[in-house]
Amino acid sequence: MMRSRVLVVDDEPNGRRMLEILLLKMGCEVALANDGKAALAVLEDLEIDLVVTDQNMPELDGLGLLAALRGKGNNVPVILVTAYGTVESAVAAMKQGAFDYLIRPFELENVELTLRRALDRQRIVRENLFLRDEMERGWQEFIGQSGVMRTVYDLIRQVAQSKASVLIQGETGTGKELVARAIHRNSGRRGLFVSINCAAIPADILESELFGFVRGAFTGAHKDRVGKFELADGGTLFLDEITEMSAALQAKLLRVLQENRVDRLGSNHPVEIDLRVVAATNRDPREAVQQGSLREDLYFRLNVFGIELPPLRERAEDIPLLSQYFLGKYCEDLGCRTGKLNPSTLQALAAYAWPGNVRELQNMMERAAVLSRGAEVTTAHLPREIVQNDAPRGAALAVAAEDDLDLEKHVSALEKRLIRTALEQAEDNKAKAARLLKISERTLWYKLKKYFRD
Repeated sequence: MMRSRVLVVDDEPNGRRMLEILLLKMGCEVALANDGKAALAVLEDLEIDLVVTDQNMPELDGLGLLAALRGKGNNVPVILVTAYGTVESAVAAMKQGAFDYLIRPFELENVELTLRRALDRQRIVRENLFLRDEMERGWQEFIGQSGVMRTVYDLIRQVAQSKASVLIQGETGTGKELVARAIHRNSGRRGLFVSINCAAIPADILESELFGFVRGAFTGAHKDRVGKFELADGGTLFLDEITEMSAALQAKLLRVLQENRVDRLGSNHPVEIDLRVVAATNRDPREAVQQGSLREDLYFRLNVFGIELPPLRERAEDIPLLSQYFLGKYCEDLGCRTGKLNPSTLQALAAYAWPGNVRELQNMMERAAVLSRGAEVTTAHLPREIVQNDAPRGAALAVAAEDDLDLEKHVSALEKRLIRTALEQAEDNKAKAARLLKISERTLWYKLKKYFRD
């Protein structure tokens, strides 16, 4: 843990030395200054957790130093040291925002208690600021205000502060790792977010990656190595494409989750761990259980809290926002101004099925940024499969006139027509209609409430 750094300000060498010895015994780093002006110079160069300053000093006294700090917006806690006869100035300092004051002569036990209280409060303040920043950063990468995405955001908020394991289901490119990172950032866990793709690593190597090993455990194990389980201790382990993990390794994973301890390969000394597991799959996990590619007991252990990510075709109203965001990002990388997407381009993007989901759209906008170089993005900047969409004619966005280019209105009209057609073909069977539309039944119910409230 990082040691606290305390600045001691006193024009008397003996006074500085006494506090320095006490703070060093407490495990603190100590910086010294002989008056207020020198203290301000130190504070410009170093990050200080606490200032302990004498009141009576030449050049700039303790009250002046406190006023200067608050004037600069520096809220570092300040403890004022004063003689018995000048208690009034100490009380005045408290009114100006000092943390506390010490009266000479003082007992070292009382001094240490006051110092520890101030450092503990500063630690809590900084941890809260860190967590707030992490929580804010946890949402910055999410783009989209559709109803289905708002549901996802609510689920992340609900589960983040718990210790529950999470299973994320969604097609490739829907942002499963993004959701896992948001859960970690909003959880308050101070450990690392560790990610591993179970489909990208051979089974024998995946085991050593997860569990680690000791020297001599197998040929080539020349030194001890920490595995991903231990690396994520105190944090979150994200297991992507969990259904691709071998059955034998799934059994070992289940044991780790049940016992909260891990044995490195070749070691007989288990290591206690405290981690949260978030797993993800692009397959239906229930089907994976039936097919034998996911152990049923592991499924129940991971699926304490499930989150289903919608494919991009189920959140067409987010496509304009996503497209403009990615276009701006890549134009900035290229050093050119951000171009606009013209109405015909937006229509083509909205009508496309997006089998690669958000990741495919992101790649498409990178291409458009390279080709347009800040100019208006037209259909000429899109790949042929987008412009010459093979979707049925009934799925095309029909725009009556050039002055009728309200994308959201036309997307809504298209969705209504398709939903009505699917319900007719399914004889009003909602589950069957959802399958015809290739969306989840939950999404269909949301759209029915949105478009057909009456």
